[in-house]
Amino acid sequence: MSGAIPTLEDLGDVSGKRVLVRTDFNVPMETNDAGERSITDDFRIRSALPTIEWLIERGASVVCCSHLGRPKGSVDEKYSMHPVKVRLAALTPGVELLENLRFNPGEEANSKDFVDSLIHDIDLYVNDAFGAAHRAHASIVGPPATLPSAMGRLLQREVEVLLALRNTPKHPFTAVLGGSKISDKLGVVEALLETVDSLIIGGAMCFTFLAAQGYSIGDSLFEADQVDTCKRLLTLGKPIHLPEDLVGLDAQGNYATYGRRLPPGAKGFDIGPGSATAFSDLIMEARTVFWNGPMGMFEDERFAGGTRTVAHAMADTKAFTVVGGGDSAAALAQFGLDDAVDHVSTGGGASLELLELGDLPGLAALRKAPHAS
Repeated sequence: MSGAIPTLEDLGDVSGKRVLVRTDFNVPMETNDAGERSITDDFRIRSALPTIEWLIERGASVVCCSHLGRPKGSVDEKYSMHPVKVRLAALTPGVELLENLRFNPGEEANSKDFVDSLIHDIDLYVNDAFGAAHRAHASIVGPPATLPSAMGRLLQREVEVLLALRNTPKHPFTAVLGGSKISDKLGVVEALLETVDSLIIGGAMCFTFLAAQGYSIGDSLFEADQVDTCKRLLTLGKPIHLPEDLVGLDAQGNYATYGRRLPPGAKGFDIGPGSATAFSDLIMEARTVFWNGPMGMFEDERFAGGTRTVAHAMADTKAFTVVGGGDSAAALAQFGLDDAVDHVSTGGGASLELLELGDLPGLAALRKAPHAS
């Protein structure tokens, strides 16, 4: 990444200005039996408040815009922003919120006509949507092409933390990766192996690595087309730590514990207690820890032990701790530990891409924006 990204202060006097703020209000919701939707976690809305309040306190009129879900370019009421509008109004009155950006196919297509409609009667633009900053969508890269623009407080903090993690971490630096697919995280695995002292692999990802080592994995989820890739990574001589015990279901569907070898028909759904303890020890010994992806299917209490143990280690360690959004952040919240780590990212995919590449389309667009002050 080269060149400074403008901050809110670079916008100059915002009094009387109409400011479009790209937020990430893609929040989880549930629908009751009456068909009414409600927000189950407003973390992303609350995270945007410092930027919104900064602008309002200085006399700006704020117009927020966001996507919600994947309506595929057409109006779909189950993805309406109305519940978010109600919650936002309760937290900070007087802010306008546009309808779901993805109701218009021009958002994901980065249509110039859609960009023009967004910035009509707008004076300034602020990107505070880190969770969408890795998308070259209209609301992310379009407005900075013509409007004086800046990153909001949330985006600024994400960039500062994650680039420091990428470029100047304190050692020992331990990264913990989980989730289902190594293919989704291959780039960041290779980038992290350049800097980490320990790379911990859990979740269903571990079965592709274990298969690469020749272990039988039963019917566990894995990616056959990534086995050779995992073999290559394991021969680099880098410190990759895999589970030594696992828990799951046997061929008859009964809860079972295993070592690294699973019999035919068995499925692994979590790391075992021995592995969880070993991984926790590495976290406790580190000075910097990055975690992205659960250790197992933590939504099921039978297979939540590994993720819970890692989450508690993240909370207890004296290291600087960063959680890369997504399911890891959801797990922290489930265990009541989301306030016990140093930084919880609002963007899982964006955090991984920034760690891998050192830049995002949304950041590159801001660096090229007209200067305001």
